[in-house]
Amino acid sequence: MTRFSIPDQPGILPFQGIETLIAIGAIASDTPFDADQVQPASLDLRLSDRAWRVRASFLPGQRRVEERIADVAMHAIDLPDSGYVMEKGCVYIARLQERLSLPKGLNARANPKNSTGRVDVFVRLLTDQGGSFDDVDEGYDGPLYLEIAPQTFSILVKPGTRLNQLRLKAGEPPKLETRSVGVDLRAGDNGVVGYRGRRHAGVVNMDHIDGHDPRDFWEPLTLRRGELLLDPGEFYILASSDDVEIPVDQAAEMTPIDPSVGEFRVHYAGFFDPGFGTDEAHGAGSKGVLEVRTHDTPFLLEHGQIVARLVYEPLTERPSRLYGEGGSHYQSQGLKLSKHFRPWG
Repeated sequence: MTRFSIPDQPGILPFQGIETLIAIGAIASDTPFDADQVQPASLDLRLSDRAWRVRASFLPGQRRVEERIADVAMHAIDLPDSGYVMEKGCVYIARLQERLSLPKGLNARANPKNSTGRVDVFVRLLTDQGGSFDDVDEGYDGPLYLEIAPQTFSILVKPGTRLNQLRLKAGEPPKLETRSVGVDLRAGDNGVVGYRGRRHAGVVNMDHIDGHDPRDFWEPLTLRRGELLLDPGEFYILASSDDVEIPVDQAAEMTPIDPSVGEFRVHYAGFFDPGFGTDEAHGAGSKGVLEVRTHDTPFLLEHGQIVARLVYEPLTERPSRLYGEGGSHYQSQGLKLSKHFRPWG
């Protein structure tokens, strides 16, 4: 019989710890788990076939999520296998296939997947009686829901679409290190330093890999006088000036908003798994791709300017699988759009 013991030292659970939680039923699902659903230090979460279009975001407080949805729902949606278009500028709540029954001593935190953040889709996890987005308290026993708010592009989703991921933690892992992240504005051979989303593009199919021509969705950016001007309300893809490397016994999270470096959101998908950018996982030279949206005022960027912080935390043990093993769209990346788009060329 499979057993799980809370690790003695605080830290993030690796691949094998998550698989153990699945085996003992602490993480359950409406349908069988996908073979590639467990990542080196996180679990991909999947949409169910039930969603709602809502008129406002909310936190459930002392109530269940579906009780609160009844107050703000505009209409219910049965997601078909053929897909449903969630329109930009609208807010949706979807029930996820997974549910949790966390033992005492374990908590969890969610974040958008890389491919979700890179198409400017804002997602946040909700739990029954939850007092904050994306955080799951120890001992939580119940369903999971996802708030979905496409910003630049409308998206096509269906049951099984993965938009966010869950990181399981034993206790409160210590912050081992905080590194500053600068922006790379050195032009490559094509003179491009980044991309800006086209406001009136078509629909992004979130399950179609290499399925879209990037020119239909993105405008390449070049510098003027060595600076890049970020316009309010626009969405940008940029890259970090330095390589990012996550040791195999650690994981990291990039702070999405740091007012000390500018009034803009610089990263939606904040999780970096162990082995990202390392020689051991064949990823040396990987950049961090920055998903940038400025707020109320135009903002000038220069090469190397600090735009974010990367916070490192320990794992409870080395994962039995590293980032990129078995294939990855983002290992050894430079300036790169999401996996939904064919290479620019």
